[in-house]
Amino acid sequence: MRDNIEVTRRTLLQRTALLVPACRLLHAQSAGADPQAQQDAILARIKAPSFPNRDFEITKYGAKGDGKTDCSQALRQAISACTKAGGGRVVVPRGRFLTGAVHLESNVNLYLGDGATLAFSQDPAHYLPVVYTRFEGTECMNYSPFLYAFEKTNIGITGPGTLDGQADCSHWWNWVGRANCGGGPGKPNHAADRKLLVNGMGDKNIPVKDRVFGEGHYLRPNFIQPLRCTNVLIDGITIRNSPMWEVNPVLCRNVTVRNLQIDTDGPNNDGVDPESSADVLIENCTFRTGDDCIAIKSGRNEDGRRVGKPCENIVVRNCHMSDGHGGVSIGSEVSGGIRNVFVDNCKMDSPHLQRALRIKTNSYRGGKIENINFRNTSVGEVAEAVIEVDYFYEEGEGGPFMPAVENIYVANVTSKRSKHGLYLHGYKNDPIRGLTVVNCKFDGAAQGNYLENVALVTLRDVTVNGKLVKI
Repeated sequence: MRDNIEVTRRTLLQRTALLVPACRLLHAQSAGADPQAQQDAILARIKAPSFPNRDFEITKYGAKGDGKTDCSQALRQAISACTKAGGGRVVVPRGRFLTGAVHLESNVNLYLGDGATLAFSQDPAHYLPVVYTRFEGTECMNYSPFLYAFEKTNIGITGPGTLDGQADCSHWWNWVGRANCGGGPGKPNHAADRKLLVNGMGDKNIPVKDRVFGEGHYLRPNFIQPLRCTNVLIDGITIRNSPMWEVNPVLCRNVTVRNLQIDTDGPNNDGVDPESSADVLIENCTFRTGDDCIAIKSGRNEDGRRVGKPCENIVVRNCHMSDGHGGVSIGSEVSGGIRNVFVDNCKMDSPHLQRALRIKTNSYRGGKIENINFRNTSVGEVAEAVIEVDYFYEEGEGGPFMPAVENIYVANVTSKRSKHGLYLHGYKNDPIRGLTVVNCKFDGAAQGNYLENVALVTLRDVTVNGKLVKI
């Protein structure tokens, strides 16, 4: 059903059957909590790590900034020396330094100086042996992420320099195929490997140590992945040409991501994806991505439920999103649950940005999504919807794990051009409820709102194309 103002008779009947007292409709925050107070409490806990005032320049360990010499060993030696000394900065100076996988240690800050580029090898063999990782929300043994840390404390990747993944239509991206790149010989193998991991292993609870991919397989590594780490700082760098997800803290606590320039337009090139992590700040970042600018996740299907770790207490503020599938997306890997997300004072604007706030889930993912706050944000143009809640992502309905989406609060959001203001698509037997939209102005919405199977949504002082909307 497509209608600018009215909801279909079917949806109205659903709403009538599920109405609750009006006092419960006025605010979607749990227990009446103030969003700003909640956000401030999270920020008070997040502290960026500091590092000893010691520098270990990689050129002193044999690295050459000619873009050709393999500097992997020099980086390992510099990191080792820094660790033995009690921590400090491993410095990449001006130049272009070629490397394979880099594994960080506790108390080490990898610092890229002005004019420095760390360029990552296009040879998959340089990301072996396999490591324990997550691929699209399912745990496995796979190629090492380009920058990886496992169970470390106090780690940093900082500085004004650049990380270049060197992914292109002939390396990494062709494994999955993409427009203007061609499929490449790896395309069907990627699909088969993904299905094997998710359905053949994750959903069947095969032990993670036996989910071995890497050489001979086609699951691309993520760019930056701290896993089970505490006190993480990623600050100031530019990221280009990632094989896949770019910044992916998994099962981490106390993470600060700020001042990033992310410019990578490959397939599944999400910008920042906190996954099953707690107390995460993402601020002052600029995104042009081939997928979601920011996507908040917590594991996929049975494997996400097995790990059972929500992603919680996330603050996104003062960011600028241009190209991407979503400015801030919740999902689609949400099986461990997501709660307490605060998006504040961001700008989103591009004909190549599809949505501003996007919640995507289905009846196979399940998981509870609650207390999502999207406030004080200016949207210039998006191609699809300003606010989207969609229960039909990928597998859609028919599964045994109904989505639970509660306490979604949108306030002080304006937009100038879109296909829809609101796009809400629930199930007949599980309609969308618990969304409150306050003081928002959606102009230039070519097809108004799309509302199907919506039971409980409150709009207060909301206009679409200059007309006050009530449902």
